[in-house]
Amino acid sequence: MQLVEQTAFFAKTEFRVFQAPYVGSVVMPGGAASPRRELDAWQDWAKARGAKGLAYILVNEDGTLGGPVSKNISQEEQNGIVQAAGAKAGDAIFFAAGERSASLSLLGAVRLEIGKRCNLINEGAWEFLWVVDAPMFEPTDNGGWTAVHHPFTGPKPEFANSFKADPAKALAYAYDIVLNGTELGGGSIRIHDRQIQKDVFNVIGLSDEEAASKFGFLLEAFNYGPPPHGGIALGLDRVCALLTGSDSIREVIAFPKTASGGDPLTGAPTPITPAQRKESGIDGLAKAESKG
Repeated sequence: MQLVEQTAFFAKTEFRVFQAPYVGSVVMPGGAASPRRELDAWQDWAKARGAKGLAYILVNEDGTLGGPVSKNISQEEQNGIVQAAGAKAGDAIFFAAGERSASLSLLGAVRLEIGKRCNLINEGAWEFLWVVDAPMFEPTDNGGWTAVHHPFTGPKPEFANSFKADPAKALAYAYDIVLNGTELGGGSIRIHDRQIQKDVFNVIGLSDEEAASKFGFLLEAFNYGPPPHGGIALGLDRVCALLTGSDSIREVIAFPKTASGGDPLTGAPTPITPAQRKESGIDGLAKAESKG
């Protein structure tokens, strides 16, 4: 199942929900036969993930469209949406609209849920995937830019001379390895050129003075010619979770912590005794400066 961008398709729509920076869709095979209570449950499912809801169109067996969205889009849009989404008679088309990142995240979760409900996932398969060509920067709420990975990740060679002028199109020299939808590890080729590092700091809004104050040691190191370098870090706990069929890495971690940071095994953290408090010097008072 593919996530299909529909932003251009609905570029002139009068349907307010789809008057958004990004509109995308994913198809649920046979979803048009879903009872109303199941379609309503999808709304609760989406809201539990922070969305306002989940728009959908039902493609009936006779080719007509059903669902609330179909009544709010133009006849031209009705005529073309089934083909644009890659659907067929009997399917349901789910939509997400809004900011690109949040909408894609919702559609990705919908696709996984559809896979589970429709038994489309081969539980016995091991499917590896390398994720490359990730964006180097993403916009911030105040109109600036921030590094997607971290500000020490280098640009792909073809963007080394253009990322400063056009951050939106720059791709990072980063990579993640994924197994069955779980990220096993990630890494990158680091910046080893002083000017590129300074330009990255500039893109994310750090002045030369701020960069020198926070990362002066790094910029100084560039004077001694660091070689090209990179790496990858793998999560052994995630590998173990997959091998054991566990739903969470907490099941394979020796001493998992609670959401509040507590350790169920040892009961930590616990109050310290007066003797420990005295020994640690927590309550020690600073000595008054002598006047002279």
